[in-house]
Amino acid sequence: KGIVEERAAMLGEYIMQGNRKKAAKKFGISKSTVHKDVSQRLRKVNPALYREVRQILETNKSERHIRGGMATKNKYLLKKQAQEREKLKNSEQNQ
Repeated sequence: KGIVEERAAMLGEYIMQGNRKKAAKKFGISKSTVHKDVSQRLRKVNPALYREVRQILETNKSERHIRGGMATKNKYLLKKQAQEREKLKNSEQNQ
């Protein structure tokens, strides 16, 4: 049981260093376990660290819709550019 609490504290520190996306892979656990560790277990083990990590996670949550929109915009922009290049290539070949 103590190992889980230690892991929660280590995850909290890791996330505070700016590595939130790589935490699950680094520790060899699932993303849902990372979430449970930092949202439930860390609160009991280290309340001060929990508050700091929670603030980072809340900021990320509030901004994710913006990042998703930008990713979609870039996807279709790149698709349009590829189509334009293909048209240009085809028109040069036909001449």
